[in-house]
Amino acid sequence: MTTVIPQSELTKRAIDWICEHCGPVTTPAARRKAIEEAAMRFNLGPLEEEFLERFFAANEATEDHC
Repeated sequence: MTTVIPQSELTKRAIDWICEHCGPVTTPAARRKAIEEAAMRFNLGPLEEEFLERFFAANEATEDHC
């Protein structure tokens, strides 16, 4: 039987995965590529991808996101 995971948990896992596997994402193109890969791995929709874009762009200067 399959376990249903809340979408918010998948988004948290995607953030953790990006931080662990991609390190500090410095350029917008690299950030976009990392987010696209995480979206595929964690079955995220367009809204979650957009959230990740905003999340990493907003925290880019502070480096607090990872």
